[in-house]
Amino acid sequence: MTAGAPAEEDAEALIAARGIDVAFGRSKVLARVDLTVRRGEIVTLIGPNGSGKTTLVRVVLGLLKPQAGEIRRRPGLSIGYVPQRLSIDPALPLTVRRFLCLPRPQPDAALRQALEEVGAGYLFEQPIQGLSGGELQRMLLARALLRDPDLLVLDEPLQGVDFNGQLALFELIGAVRQRRDCGVLMVSHDLHLVMAGTDRVVCLNHHVCCTGAPEAVSRHPEYLALFGPRAAEGLAVYTHAHDHQHDISGAVVEEQEHGQSARPKERA
Repeated sequence: MTAGAPAEEDAEALIAARGIDVAFGRSKVLARVDLTVRRGEIVTLIGPNGSGKTTLVRVVLGLLKPQAGEIRRRPGLSIGYVPQRLSIDPALPLTVRRFLCLPRPQPDAALRQALEEVGAGYLFEQPIQGLSGGELQRMLLARALLRDPDLLVLDEPLQGVDFNGQLALFELIGAVRQRRDCGVLMVSHDLHLVMAGTDRVVCLNHHVCCTGAPEAVSRHPEYLALFGPRAAEGLAVYTHAHDHQHDISGAVVEEQEHGQSARPKERA
């Protein structure tokens, strides 16, 4: 499948970007980019470093105005955002509870519920500086869920998380999408896992090289030109058994009752 989508499909979209151009000085970062995310689907942006993925996310969030093109958002759209990086002063006494109340206070019950939903209820009074990579990402996801989002935007949510922890996070993102029937726009460099954890892939290299189902994109000539002929072999769609659950560190745990989070024995 190539770039673009029928205009009539925009009516079903949570967000639809059409013909987006962004340049910084003489450097063209995005050229005629189209992107659509609908309720209940996970769309993943992939592409090499510097290909414009984070720039496109900033346009989607309304943080950056494109030189050309338009963004249509569903009226009343609520967006929950998980950033690529979080820098916290190690000397700042900040607990998970206090962080979740930024920029506005939230009832403790709402904070606990959000943490429980991402399997991290035990983190409530923990200092942020002591969190593992997987715990940090779950905390950020809980913060995004406090907005009761129609659309989740996740910029490199697997950064700083080991392989097993990545599996656990992908399972969690899929479960949140299923439970809340929200759309998910995700940026990732981990192409192997992306191919199993998404409904639609958009391959970006300043323009949309190809887009479609993961299997189709992994065989597309432009995708292979970007990532090399071995990419298709390494990205033979990853399948992962879902007859069990992972804790925050990615270890297999016994199934818990709904709404309960088990504290992992070891951290990633």
